[in-house]
Amino acid sequence: MFVLHVALQGCLRGRDVVYGLTADTGGHIRYLLDLVAASAQDPGIDRIVVATRLFDGPPGPDYAVPEERLGDKVALVRLASASPGYRTKEEMHAEVASFAGSLIAWIGAQGSAPDLIHAHYADAAAVAAIVEARLGIPFVFTAHSLGRVKASMLGEGAAENPDLARRIATEEAALARASLVIASSRDEAEVQYAGYAAYDPGRVRVLPPGSDLARFADSRPDPRVDATIARFLHDPEKPVLLALARPVARKNLAALVRAYGESADLQARANLVVVAGTREDIDALDGDMAATMRDLLVLIDRHDLYGRIAYPKTHRPEDVPALYAHARARGGLFVNPALNEPFGLTLLEASAAGLPLVATDSGGPNDIVETCGNGILVDPRDPGAIAAACTRILDDAGLYAACVAGGARAAAAYDWDRHAARYHALLRALGTPVPPLRAPRQLLICDIDNTLVGCAAGLSTFRRWRSRQAGLAFGVATGRSFHSAMAVLEQQDSPRPQVMITSVGSEIYHLDGNGVTYTADAAWRGTIAAGWEREPLRAALQGLDGLAPQGPLEQRAFKLSYFGDAAAAQGVRARLARAGLRASVIHSHGRYLDVLPERASKGTAVDHVRALYGLPERALFVAGDSGNDVEMLRARAQSIIVANYSDDLAGHAALRHSYVARASHARGIIEGVGHFRRALAHADAYADAHAG
Repeated sequence: MFVLHVALQGCLRGRDVVYGLTADTGGHIRYLLDLVAASAQDPGIDRIVVATRLFDGPPGPDYAVPEERLGDKVALVRLASASPGYRTKEEMHAEVASFAGSLIAWIGAQGSAPDLIHAHYADAAAVAAIVEARLGIPFVFTAHSLGRVKASMLGEGAAENPDLARRIATEEAALARASLVIASSRDEAEVQYAGYAAYDPGRVRVLPPGSDLARFADSRPDPRVDATIARFLHDPEKPVLLALARPVARKNLAALVRAYGESADLQARANLVVVAGTREDIDALDGDMAATMRDLLVLIDRHDLYGRIAYPKTHRPEDVPALYAHARARGGLFVNPALNEPFGLTLLEASAAGLPLVATDSGGPNDIVETCGNGILVDPRDPGAIAAACTRILDDAGLYAACVAGGARAAAAYDWDRHAARYHALLRALGTPVPPLRAPRQLLICDIDNTLVGCAAGLSTFRRWRSRQAGLAFGVATGRSFHSAMAVLEQQDSPRPQVMITSVGSEIYHLDGNGVTYTADAAWRGTIAAGWEREPLRAALQGLDGLAPQGPLEQRAFKLSYFGDAAAAQGVRARLARAGLRASVIHSHGRYLDVLPERASKGTAVDHVRALYGLPERALFVAGDSGNDVEMLRARAQSIIVANYSDDLAGHAALRHSYVARASHARGIIEGVGHFRRALAHADAYADAHAG
């Protein structure tokens, strides 16, 4: 496979990237280079090319070199566009047509065309769309950051910004045209993209970036780095609050300085170290970086923080592990106060180095902290909340230790090899479509967690078994969101489901003809919407004892999710009855409680799918393990309870007809399907023998 990456923004070179050299030279370049390096390890990838702009003059001569070799099968090529000099992302739209022409000419000169283009940022997607129209090469899209998110930060002023309006329109076109959209986090996939008219959740995949975390886990203090920080401070051995980011407005470093300056307790407890890019002269900084640095200096002066805050002018890429080690050696922590962080590689680096995190609750940090349990999320617009979170971690030795232990899990959770394996599987599937079964004779729907997955050997057996099931459509029904469920299935190398029933039956997605993307079932959405009063329901349950809302990502248009025990579930039902509000209340695993439209459940969703396929009840098999599967199992004659069930499922009065497998997880599914097929065959044989 030949993969062509297109990335126009910033100063891109193969080695020793100077992050922060310009406002657009940031984390997307690190992401791209790490992805390319991981991709190159796959023997099935024959060639990788990164195409970017060629330009003369500042920031230096390296960016006028037509080609760099990055490895045996990897090259970076620079192609001319209309303007000879460096262009910011706001100016890049004027380069799209000319760069696309250069790229088409370059492709024509190659021995073979790329199999697929991967566009990074929306202007690159605009280029890829032109190439696709001319040459028929499909493209996937990674946004890295989104204009609508920036617009929400700016508030009312955003409507008057023509550059931002153009960027959002370009992103809309990219979402509408791309074969697949790759997001870094559930927040990006489910919240940030949701504001776009072209948003189609079934065409978005969450693939968290990896990170080479070994060098951060092994980081050691460097006397030279320590000295560059110590020269600012009265007491350089105090704990450190470390921030490492480009000085651009969206990184919100001013809020951190304000939080520190307004908290006498935090100043007494720790020093603040802000490593904000690399600069020679503030006036020479690109974009809004000069204004941001001046804002920081004004705040430092206003709060008289001299001797308590360090803000070194420069650092080298190889200094970063030592910066984390400096903070770790002093019992400090890492703070990311960005207004929105699409992913947050620095959070993984700092966490691997042994630092607890205080991070923005907007973007990728939601996924990182949920996965690793390595810090506290805060509202980045609330300096008081930032200060309180920092103080809480510093003052609670048990919490500090728990966050450090959570950080040790980061390397396993965010690995480039795993990312590349999923990424390549998706690219290959797009190139060789396997359309879903259109007229199945039977349908199997099973839960995911602790049913389909949970036993690697059992899932491996299931994959082999599934490959031999001609005429059987396969689907899943889960409490997870679509993107959360798909991430688990692809990480576990599950067979791709033909239908995805997600969010406890409140959403249904069907596999598209390309065998990769999915389309939401609009008819099902219309069915369950009748009578659903989301806001009155939410208001009615506020303040109920024993009931706590789950995180924002678990709240859906047709699902309210809480934590609560069995008593809380009874309280929910009673309160809704008193309020005259009708809803379905699902309690599972002793602690998860979901409030859904009255017509929504895994069971009713399964019936909807069975009807779409035109199958009789006897052609349907369902399998589950917990309380949120009851609605799916109770009305199905051929229901399977796997041996590792919970919530006393096998003893449930409504499930006495179910087959309780002797095997657990996926093997239990196979066993149950076999049991019911034998029973059907016996019944058919009996009917034939007694016919007439």
